Amino acid sequence: MFISKENKQNVEHIYREKTDRRILKKNPWRDYRLHGTVLILVIIAQIIGPKQIPIANGVEVSIMPLLYTMVLGLIFYLAKPITWIQRRQARIAEGAMMLFIGILIAKLAVASGQSIHLIFEMGPALLLQEFGHLATILIALPVALILGFKRECIGMTSSIGREPEVAVIVDKYGFNSAESRGIFALFIVGTIIGTVFISFLASISVSLIPLHPFAFAMASGVGSASMNAASLGPTLAAFPALETSIEAFAGFSNLLSFSIGIYIVIFIAVPLTEKLYSWLEPKIGRKAIVEEDGGDE
Repeated sequence: MFISKENKQNVEHIYREKTDRRILKKNPWRDYRLHGTVLILVIIAQIIGPKQIPIANGVEVSIMPLLYTMVLGLIFYLAKPITWIQRRQARIAEGAMMLFIGILIAKLAVASGQSIHLIFEMGPALLLQEFGHLATILIALPVALILGFKRECIGMTSSIGREPEVAVIVDKYGFNSAESRGIFALFIVGTIIGTVFISFLASISVSLIPLHPFAFAMASGVGSASMNAASLGPTLAAFPALETSIEAFAGFSNLLSFSIGIYIVIFIAVPLTEKLYSWLEPKIGRKAIVEEDGGDE
C-alpha cells in the first residue's frame, strides 16, 4: 500500500504521541529510583568539584560538575547491568530538564534586573554581538562542503541550530528537504555533545583570549539554556568577583539570541548561506556522502 509523505508524517506523529503516553502512563514523579540515581550523581559531581587541568603555561581547562553528571548519566543509561534507567526514564528526565531549567532562567533574569544599568551602558554592543550567528556560515560551510555534504549544509551551517532556527529552516524549505535534514542533524548533535563542547570551549577561551569578562558572558548566550549554563560555569570560575554582572549579561544575551537572532537568520544568515553555497560548492564541493535518488524505480 502506498503512503504519501504527508500521511507518513501524520502516522509517525500519531505513533510518537502514543509512545509518549505509554511511557508516561505512570506518574513520573513516583519513579523514585530515577530521582535517587540523579541525586547520587549530583552528590558525586559536587564531591569531585570543579577541576582545573593545566595544558600550557598560563592556560588551563576548567571541568565543571555539570560535565561529570552528564558523563555519569550516559554511562548509567548505556550500562546493561543498570536496568532501572531505560528509555522511559530518559523521556522523564528530558521533560524534567526543561522544567527545572526554568529555575536557572529565572535566576539569570533576576541578575539581569539587578545589573540593568550595566546592560544599558553596553548599548549597541549587545545587539551587534548577534551578528556572531554569521561566523557559523563563514567557518563551517567550507568544511561541510569539503566533507561531502550538499544542500544539507545550508541547514547545518546557517545557525547553531536551536529551536527558532529549526523552525525557520523547516518553514522555508519543507520538512522533508535536505536543508531540514541538515538542521535536525545539527540540533541532535548539539543536544548530545553541545554542552560538553561549549564548556571546554569557554574554559579554553577564558584562559587564552584576553577579552573582558562581559564579552565571554555575552558569548555564552547562544539561544540554548543548557549550553548557556555550561559555558557560564567556567566564566564564573575564572571571574568569581563579577558573578552577578556576568550572569546578567549571559542571561540577557541568551534572550536576545532568541528574540533578535531569529531575524538575523531569516534576513541575513540564510540568504548569505545560499549565496556562499552556490559560489563555493562548484569549487570545493566533493561527491555527496549520500547519493540522491536518480528517479523512480
